[in-house]
Amino acid sequence: MSPDGDIPEPPQGFVPHESRGAFAKHNGPYFDRLVSEGAEQAFFVLPRHCNGLGIIHGGMLSAFLDSLLASAAARAAQAVPVTIHLSLDFLDMGRAGDWVLGEARTTRLTRDLAFVEGRAHMQERTLARASGVFKLMRRREA
Repeated sequence: MSPDGDIPEPPQGFVPHESRGAFAKHNGPYFDRLVSEGAEQAFFVLPRHCNGLGIIHGGMLSAFLDSLLASAAARAAQAVPVTIHLSLDFLDMGRAGDWVLGEARTTRLTRDLAFVEGRAHMQERTLARASGVFKLMRRREA
């Protein structure tokens, strides 16, 4: 069990995500796995992540994918990404009691923007795919 009690040990290689704020902490916990390119994250689906039908809430998958894509953009650009556009396609359903895994990669990088694609899957079934555009925030040189 994890320190959260309700959550089993994460899949191999995943470690607790250092929260980027109260919203992510409240929705998570999220877990990260270090990869050579892009980003990988996971979360264990709890009943609080589900809607009234007992399936993972679309808002939860949206928040997860936004965090995942932003992580890939941050890593590629070495800057703080702010979401400009997020597009999702919901493809399958999942329920509480299993891990959702996600992977994302930056497909294009400009001075000010990162274009990123990713997907969330459960037991190799793609639950949702996403693409996003992120504004890259950098400190101004003095």
